[in-house]
Amino acid sequence: MTGADGTPVRLSRSLPDTPAAAPVRIVHLGIGNFHRAHQAWYTAHAPDADEWGIAGFTGRRPDLADALAPQDGLYTLITRGAEGDTFELIGSVSAVHPAADHEAYLDYFSAPQTALVTITVTEAAYIRNAEGRLDVDRDVIIADLQALHSDPHRVVSSLPARLVAGLMARRNANSGAITILSCDNLPENGAVTQTVVTDLAELMDESLAEWIERNVDFATSMVDRITPATTDEDRRIVQEHNGYVDASPVPTEPFSEWEDAGAQVVKDVEPFEQRKLWLLNGSHSMLAYAGSVRGHQTIDQAIADPACREWVNLFWDEASRHLPFSPAVVEDYRAALLTRFSNPHMRDQLARIAADGSTKLVVRTLPTVRAERAAGRIPVGCATTLAAWVLHLRGAGAPVKDPGAASALQAANPGDMPTAVPAVLGTLEPGLGKDGDFVRAVLAQAEAIMKSGT
Repeated sequence: MTGADGTPVRLSRSLPDTPAAAPVRIVHLGIGNFHRAHQAWYTAHAPDADEWGIAGFTGRRPDLADALAPQDGLYTLITRGAEGDTFELIGSVSAVHPAADHEAYLDYFSAPQTALVTITVTEAAYIRNAEGRLDVDRDVIIADLQALHSDPHRVVSSLPARLVAGLMARRNANSGAITILSCDNLPENGAVTQTVVTDLAELMDESLAEWIERNVDFATSMVDRITPATTDEDRRIVQEHNGYVDASPVPTEPFSEWEDAGAQVVKDVEPFEQRKLWLLNGSHSMLAYAGSVRGHQTIDQAIADPACREWVNLFWDEASRHLPFSPAVVEDYRAALLTRFSNPHMRDQLARIAADGSTKLVVRTLPTVRAERAAGRIPVGCATTLAAWVLHLRGAGAPVKDPGAASALQAANPGDMPTAVPAVLGTLEPGLGKDGDFVRAVLAQAEAIMKSGT
C-alpha cells in the first residue's frame, strides 16, 4: 500500500478496514509490548470491545507514544507459531500519551466513565522497602510527596505517586469508585499496589486514605504470555505482509490459557501466580544468566543446551514440590513451557530477561530456596540460578542492567568467588550468605557453569 507519491502508507484509522476508536474507559500505565500482547488483545476480542477503549501512558521514555500516536494507537500483533507468523490488527488502544502529559492523565483518571486502571511497569517500580511497605526514604518518593503537597496537579515520577495523584483528582471530581489492576510479575500484586498507594496517601491526607479504602478496589492478576522486544525485522515483515508501515508491531507466542478472549476469574489467584513466577519466570531468569554465560543469545538457544535444560528441570522439580496443583497439572504446564521456550521464531533475547535481577530473583527463586531449606534439602537448581547471577554481576554473559543492584555489584566485585557468593546472597536476603551448605552448592554450580561456558 503506497501513497500518491509512491511512499509506503503509515498505519492509521483512516485506512480501510481499520476499527474505530472506542471511548476510553481504561487507563493503562506502562504501555509496552507485554500489555499490548495480552490485555489490549483480550480487550479487542471482548464482545463489547466497542465500549472499552484504552488510554495508554508510557513510562519515563516517550518513545512508544511517539510511535503509536501517529497511528491512532493501532498496531499489529505478530503471533509466532511453529508453522510461521500470523498478523492481526489491534484497535483497542484509543489514545497514547507520554508520561509527561500529566493533565491528560488526570483528566482520564477523574472522568466518571473511567472504570479501570491497569499497570505493567516493573517489579522495582512499586518502590518497597524490606518490610514490603512503601520506601518513604527514597529520593523519588520524597520529591513526589513534596510536589503533591505543593500542587496536586504537579507532575510526579513514581508509580505510587502517579496513582495517588490520579485518585486525588478523582475524589475532587466526585467521580466515584474505580478498580486498579496490577498485571506485573509480583505475588499478590493487588495487595502490593494497595499497600504502597495507601502508605503514600496517608502521608498526604488521612481522609484521602479513608476515601481510597471506600472507593478503590485493588484487584490481583496473573498474566502468562511471552513477549519479546520489537525488532526492525518485525517492522519489515509487517510492511511486507500487510502493506503498511507499523512503527511498533508486537511479536508474541501462540500460548494463551484462556479461551474466547476472556480472562479466567478465580477466588484465589496466588496458586496461579506461584506457578507462573516459579516455573516460567524462575527458569527464564536461570536461562538468562546461565545461558548467556555459556554463549547463548536467546531462550530457544539456551533451552536447547543439554546442560541448561538439565538445570531447568532440576529447578522445576524443586519448585513443583511446593505448588498447590496435582502432579499431572504441573507436568502439563512444564511440558507446555518446554514447547514455548523451544519456539525458534520467538527469538526472545536473554539480555532482555536478565535485567533487574536484584528484584526479580526475590520473587522468582528465593521462595523455593526457603521452602527447600526448610525441608532440609539443598536446592541445586536454585543454586544454579544464583550462581549464574553472581557470574553475571562479575561481568560474564549478558550485560548488567539493574538500577537496584548497586550493593550486589559491590559485593560481587572484586575478590574471589568464595568471598563474593556469600556477600551477594546476603544482599538478596539477610542471612542467606551464612547458610554454609547452600553457599557451597552455589559455588559448585558456578564452577559447573564456567567449566563449559564460552
